[in-house]
Amino acid sequence: MQIAFQGQIVIVGGGAIGCAVIPLLLRHLRGADGEPPRIDIITADERGAAVARQHGLGFTVQPLTRDNYVGVLEPRLRAGDLLLNLSVDVSSIDLVRLCHRLDALYVDTCIEPWAGGYYDAEVPIAERTNYALRRQALALRDELGAGPTAVLAHGANPGLISHFAKQALLDAAAAAGLDAPVPDGRAGWAALAQRLGVAVVHCAEHDSQRGTTPKAIGEFVNTWSVDGFISEGLQPAELGWGTHERALPADAHTHADADAPAIFLLRPGAGTRVRTWTPKAGPIAGHLITHNEAISLADYLTVRDAAGRAVYRPTVHYAYHPCSDAILSLHELAGRGWQAQPRQRILLDEALPDGHDELGALLMYGEDRVYWYGTTLDVAAARRLAPHNNATSLQVAAGVLGAVVWAITQPRAGLVEAEDMDHAQVLATARPYLGELAGFHGRWNPLTDRYHGMPRPAGESDAPWQLAHFLLP
Repeated sequence: MQIAFQGQIVIVGGGAIGCAVIPLLLRHLRGADGEPPRIDIITADERGAAVARQHGLGFTVQPLTRDNYVGVLEPRLRAGDLLLNLSVDVSSIDLVRLCHRLDALYVDTCIEPWAGGYYDAEVPIAERTNYALRRQALALRDELGAGPTAVLAHGANPGLISHFAKQALLDAAAAAGLDAPVPDGRAGWAALAQRLGVAVVHCAEHDSQRGTTPKAIGEFVNTWSVDGFISEGLQPAELGWGTHERALPADAHTHADADAPAIFLLRPGAGTRVRTWTPKAGPIAGHLITHNEAISLADYLTVRDAAGRAVYRPTVHYAYHPCSDAILSLHELAGRGWQAQPRQRILLDEALPDGHDELGALLMYGEDRVYWYGTTLDVAAARRLAPHNNATSLQVAAGVLGAVVWAITQPRAGLVEAEDMDHAQVLATARPYLGELAGFHGRWNPLTDRYHGMPRPAGESDAPWQLAHFLLP
């Protein structure tokens, strides 16, 4: 598949994902002369310089700030170009506004604030959540109106996971014998989820990648951006809040907007563990890391009555089991009072070929029915498919490619989220880089095989899909 694109691409960020996506862009985009587009990388440090040189790309070390981003980016962007924001600590809102003014396309993998936006103690915690960041983005959509396409929060998750969820709904409906054509828009997808009785949706991920060198003390090891993982891991645990839920956790907080589809907990997501399930690993303990899809997908699948009140919404959240070295890194991070380790390492060339990452949308319904649809990709396959990648980075890069191609082919869509896009088109673009893309039925709920050596809390419900049953002490 090759897509015609006449513009240039400016990538902000030269880290793991910035390097991972370069081979895909060069492979699939072609200008009028048949050559790949010009790509310039602007980044905060020298990471990625060798990859840029290898492919003959522009490379500039220039950290972007709220004071200099216009002066740095405006001379590099023309109408029809594409700005790909793969950085941390660079405001998505401000870059979208700039691209709208310049009539340039925009794609990112996360709605980012400027540096310090996640941690500023002068700002109330509720205003530092992903719900608040998304609310700002939706307000910007209303302000800007029609214009060049800007795809927000579209890597693997958030991004592909919302398309996996749509495919999972279609598969589960077919397995149940429901006559359910592909819905046309938000109301149809929400009605299908309600008809199936989906109570909970997890972004359920299990990463088994490992390297040749064990994690050292004072080192954070991960399979993708360490800075990105720490940033989102230290935000409050956050989730879309389902209408079936009977009780808020003791440390849960709602938003001032009574109609908000999300809640947050007064604890870091990196320190909040939940039960979940994936096909290869079975029942596992994941981390309830805040992610945009927890809010956007819960909002998208909400059914309202004539008065506008939510009468159906599933609980939605990320449940992430990182690689073993990242788990050890999180444990050490917590012991350091959530102060980052002085050294970082990403498992890339040293990753052993047998490790894999399984990432999918897990639908939970009935008493114990689960259906997981997603990607299982191992390191050996990732290396065959694209250089500069491990299993995790290629899954993210595939999501980025899907968003870039969608934006190029539909350049006047304005500001969109993953749920607004045609899931089949995006998955068709990403599929060649996702290894085994398939669905699996199972029988499980968070009460299955539960340890009974300790008494159950007083008043605990037997309803299997309550958040209280997923949360681990």
